[in-house]
Amino acid sequence: MADRGAVEGDWLVTLDQTAGRGRQGRSWITRPGNFFGSTLVVLRAGDPPPQSLSLAAGLALIEAAETAVGGQPLQLKWPNDLLLGGAKLAGILLERHGDRVVIGFGVNLADAPAVEGRALAHLDGRIAPQAFAPLLAGAMSRMLGLWRSSEPDLFAQAWLARAHSVGTQIAVHSGDAERVSGRFDGIDADGTLRLRLPDGTVRKVHAGDVEL
Repeated sequence: MADRGAVEGDWLVTLDQTAGRGRQGRSWITRPGNFFGSTLVVLRAGDPPPQSLSLAAGLALIEAAETAVGGQPLQLKWPNDLLLGGAKLAGILLERHGDRVVIGFGVNLADAPAVEGRALAHLDGRIAPQAFAPLLAGAMSRMLGLWRSSEPDLFAQAWLARAHSVGTQIAVHSGDAERVSGRFDGIDADGTLRLRLPDGTVRKVHAGDVEL
C-alpha cells in the first residue's frame, strides 16, 4: 500500500486475507466476517513522534468499536491491542516506509480463533465488516487530526484514560525472550511504556508484549 500510489486517508479493506500478520511476525488467523483493513499516514514536518501514531490508532479503534456495540467493557492494552472483558478483540500493526506509515487493523467482529495460551474475544457478528469500515475510517481521520494538533502529553493522557490503570501488575515480554514483571507506571508522550520494577526503579519499554 505504501508504494502503490496510495495517499493519506486511503483505506484498503478486504473480506479475506491469506497472509495476515501480527506483531513480531506472528500470523493473524483469518475468520469470515472479521475486519481486515489498512490505512496510510504520510509524516509531515512538525508531526509528533511517529511511534505515537499507535496511540491515535488505538483511540480510533476503541471509538469505532464503542459506536458499533456500545456498553461493552472495552479497554486498550499497550502497545496495540483492544480488549473486551480482558480478552483480545483486536490488534493493530504499524509499519513505516520512509515518511509513510501503514496502519493495519484486525478486529474479531464475528469469530475468534482458538490459540493456546491466549484469551481472544469476538463480537458475535453484531456488525458486518462493511459497516464497521466507515466507523473506523471516520474515527481514524478525527484522531489523526487531534494527534497533529494536540499537545503530545495530553494526547498520551487521553490514551491512558482508556487503558489498563496505572499500578496494574504486568509482565513485559521482549523480542529476545526476556520477561520482566512490575507495575504499569503510565506512558510517555511518545507512547513509551513505563514499567515500575519491584525495587522502585522505572524501566522504559519501547517494544514488547504486555501480559496483564
